[in-house]
Amino acid sequence: MNLLRRHPIALALIALVLLSALAPLPPLVDAANGAPPPDVDLVRPALYTLLAPLSNVLDALTFLSRERATAFLVTWIAALALWGLLRRGSLRRRLVAAALAPLAVILLGVGAVLLPRPVPRLVAPDSTLTVIDYHAHTALSHDGRRGWTLADLAAWHAAQGFGASYVTDHNVVFNGGVDTLIRLLPGVEWSVYDQHIVALGKVAPVERGVFGRDTHAMLSLFAALHGQGAIGIASLPEYWRNHWADLDDFVAAGADGFEIVNCAPKAIGFPAAARERVLQVAESHDLLVVGGSDNHGWGQVTCVWNLSSPSAQGYRSNRVIARPIALAQGEWRAWTAAYTQPWLMLAGLSWSERSSWLTWILVILIYRAVPRRAGDPPGIGILARSLSLKILRLPRRPASTD
Repeated sequence: MNLLRRHPIALALIALVLLSALAPLPPLVDAANGAPPPDVDLVRPALYTLLAPLSNVLDALTFLSRERATAFLVTWIAALALWGLLRRGSLRRRLVAAALAPLAVILLGVGAVLLPRPVPRLVAPDSTLTVIDYHAHTALSHDGRRGWTLADLAAWHAAQGFGASYVTDHNVVFNGGVDTLIRLLPGVEWSVYDQHIVALGKVAPVERGVFGRDTHAMLSLFAALHGQGAIGIASLPEYWRNHWADLDDFVAAGADGFEIVNCAPKAIGFPAAARERVLQVAESHDLLVVGGSDNHGWGQVTCVWNLSSPSAQGYRSNRVIARPIALAQGEWRAWTAAYTQPWLMLAGLSWSERSSWLTWILVILIYRAVPRRAGDPPGIGILARSLSLKILRLPRRPASTD
């Protein structure tokens, strides 16, 4: 206890990890009703759990909306810079701490986008269901990661439990013909008047200018897609931000469905009340509702999966399964992100992840508490030697006088 009292930040973190278990978030929810799905599971690899503090932080950073990400970074960078300046020590040491502490937050953000790492995997025991992504990109999209190939896209999806994914590059028709770990299906994301429309199925190129004049012209794209034997899905965040008053017009024009979850930072903040309205419209007209990773090669984890049932049609043919921390982005104000995102992360921990957090905190505390003799180099060897002396009750050899 003396060790914990000397490190109040560690004590507070331990308390938060334990307290968050009193109001836990389920690992997954059905986006249509907010309830945990009984027939799927989120499996975390052993290495993911072993490195839970790093894994969970990188996931939490990935699942920030654009507005909340800005507020999160600004708040933590300012707070850590101030902490560095107010530390004890020389002015030079405080200035170095004020510069390096915020840099750690920036590096974590970069790591969330680029760092390869183990990720959770959705497991659906029902073999009649297809775990599918309706919205994903390669390097052929103007904003896709350079070198992000079909094989990379397939591997990214396979690691997270997908069995299939539509390839919906911006204004580039996918024609298939590549053997990969999962089924890659043809699609495209057409950019038209203030709206992106995800076309699913084999389609031919269209003259986008025809559909880019105004809202009425944009809506006529749905009929054109039907003429090609494809279906059209209204993508987020465009219909939410640009055409919210036109939902009935989307239905009348023949829209086949709506995205209700999209993992892109600009779309992940879709509010629950708006999602509920879209669900009501879709159910009343028997339209498809889907989730899309909107993966462009950036980031390692998805916030959403789809369970597609070939035996059903329309509204009941697909279930959208999402991470609660992602759905919560639309429910909290941006300025609260610095503390609400960490809390949402901790509330979503499994008990194995909590154990990992507590173990790492205690190991670091013990390491910092190990006394060092003059001339000892820093490193984990000090901890190992000290523990062996204490556990085995071996006397410490006197220093050589030679």
